[in-house]
Amino acid sequence: MADPGLERPSRRSLWYTDAAALWCVLGYAALAWLARQTGEPDLRAFFLLVAWTGLPVFGLFLHFRRTGEPFPVGRLLFWAVGFRLCGLVGGPFYEDDFYRYLWDGYRFATAGTPYGAAPEEFFVDPAVPAVLQGVLDGVNYPELPTIYAPVTQFVFLVAYWIKPASVAVLQAILIAVDLAAVALLVRLAPARNVLLYAWCPLVVKEIAFSAHPDGVGVCFLLGAIVLAGYRVGGSSRPTRTGSDDRPRAAERNRRFWPAAALLGLAVATKTFAVVLAPLVLVRARPKHWALFVGTAAAVYLPFVVMGGTDLLSLRVFARDWEFNSAVFALLKTVVAPPEARIVVGVIFAAFWCWYCFRRARGREGGIPRGDWLFGVLLLLSPVINPWYLLWLLPFAVVFPSIWAWTASAAVLLSYVTGLNIPDYTLQPYEQPLWVRGLEFGLIGLALALDFSARRWRELRKDMA
Repeated sequence: MADPGLERPSRRSLWYTDAAALWCVLGYAALAWLARQTGEPDLRAFFLLVAWTGLPVFGLFLHFRRTGEPFPVGRLLFWAVGFRLCGLVGGPFYEDDFYRYLWDGYRFATAGTPYGAAPEEFFVDPAVPAVLQGVLDGVNYPELPTIYAPVTQFVFLVAYWIKPASVAVLQAILIAVDLAAVALLVRLAPARNVLLYAWCPLVVKEIAFSAHPDGVGVCFLLGAIVLAGYRVGGSSRPTRTGSDDRPRAAERNRRFWPAAALLGLAVATKTFAVVLAPLVLVRARPKHWALFVGTAAAVYLPFVVMGGTDLLSLRVFARDWEFNSAVFALLKTVVAPPEARIVVGVIFAAFWCWYCFRRARGREGGIPRGDWLFGVLLLLSPVINPWYLLWLLPFAVVFPSIWAWTASAAVLLSYVTGLNIPDYTLQPYEQPLWVRGLEFGLIGLALALDFSARRWRELRKDMA
């Protein structure tokens, strides 16, 4: 094994890196070509290309972990940009959410708010520009006002200002934000771990190709963690052993101000951030908590004054929608869906409180285990869309596991629906029975492997 203190990777490792990256570029270029054809890409070709672009990344990660060589950050970022440019050229597929993003940007720019009015109210409105008519026709659930939170609406607005009805502009903005998230991850974990996210097929597909805005909230969340001074296995708690620690404590105090503001923006981007924000601020002072709450409130307040927010449609989503669920799907076979939603909510609240107690007792320090919290949240959730894992995967960079990165590939099976396969007995968002069994079976197997590997490490440690 190579010396783990090596400052530069060997020439052979650099060759492996570039060869694997070029191989992946070919896969993403093929995916971009398929995305630009009439109709949706064939699912068999899609899954083949997911394997084509995903397996070399895992192989490269294992190689650098085995040799102990540092992964070249320059190549990490260079090729991450290249993969995302393929997505920019290809454009969205298996998705139509981008129509809503483009429509919201138009409504925000022209009405001062994207909230309140449902898209169907404009179907016969002659004031809608011709370039937006096609966008309006593609909006899903047009009977509902938008479900997207205020910060994402500002992103949609900026994209509209640059070029109305252009999904490519929106893709470019979200790609830039995602690359900022990659740069933040380099501050939190070894570059070889960041490779798993920066070159991940799910991340490239959901952000670069399909323009999902979750990466904006993730970037704010990661920025807050960096500013708050958390690190793997450490803590942001200032020590009190002597006067030498006072400047360090003062510095942390100053850094909690922007961290709290970023957490408020993350919550105003998507409610998912509420799961982790309190754990990032656990060592902060009340004034930082006030800034966190105040930032989120300040973003929402103008829209509340104008008569609407995303909360109306969020309530409909929470009450009625179900897709690709795991525990919830099992529960609703024995209790009615409303009761099943209450049960999974109570289970998650109990798990969250248990984790908070564990962290308060000092058994869990450093960066919060977002992989555990978001993983359990998704496992219990009535809806598991692939892009929801964008909130989990950055923490699987900090705490690598087999199950999380298996999930990043397995969850893409959720695209096997009546919309994308020639089975006219299925409803548009209905899945064949085998899909969830395979998807969650793979994740369960990966969890078992993680558990076995952990037990084996503990046994070897005890025997040493």
